[in-house]
Amino acid sequence: MTVSLVRSAAGDADVLFAARVSTAGEASLEELSKDPEKSTGLINYLMRDRHGTPFEHNSMTFLIQAPIFVFREFHRHRAGWSYNEESGRYRELQPVFYTPAPDRKLVQHGRPGKYEFSEGTEAQHQQTVEAMETAYRKCYEAYQEMLAAGIAREVARAVLPVGLFSSMYATCNARSLMHFLSLRTKKENAKVPSFPQREIEMVAEQMEAQWAALMPLTHAAFEKHGRVAP
Repeated sequence: MTVSLVRSAAGDADVLFAARVSTAGEASLEELSKDPEKSTGLINYLMRDRHGTPFEHNSMTFLIQAPIFVFREFHRHRAGWSYNEESGRYRELQPVFYTPAPDRKLVQHGRPGKYEFSEGTEAQHQQTVEAMETAYRKCYEAYQEMLAAGIAREVARAVLPVGLFSSMYATCNARSLMHFLSLRTKKENAKVPSFPQREIEMVAEQMEAQWAALMPLTHAAFEKHGRVAP
């Protein structure tokens, strides 16, 4: 799974000028030329007291390549997000499929919504990978046979599994991204516990690292105040 930041208009100064318009009016534009580190206290105040709208005046677009089942979870996030995904109607899909790495925990415990996972045995991992690869091979062969027979791509794609990789652009702002991260990462310092599927968490971790480089003061405030989106 890969995440690339392809376009951004996002910085800590964007939070500051948006917040200060309430008291300074058009003079708030001066914040764009100032050192945002001198206003760390304001960013922390906004985060702590959950004044959220100043964190919306920015934009980030990511190119994400991940299995379809990850995107199905991704699309639960609607407010502050825009998506455009690779289409199986308009292009032939390539045989790139997901198999879990050896360190992926395989055994599930607990009740729905609060799962815990433990390490699987080497035999369980081997069984998982072999079963997936066998199913993927058969499904893709059927897909190719249908295309060769002249069946439309939009029909033939129905035989392909959710382990197939897809690609999409996802555009968000810092506030919507923080909400996503609060649900799709599991961190000890989070005020609200979350139990994300590991695969979407792997994507979220890459997105967070790239956002933190763009808006380090905002990210630090997010961490400091328990990873709760304002």
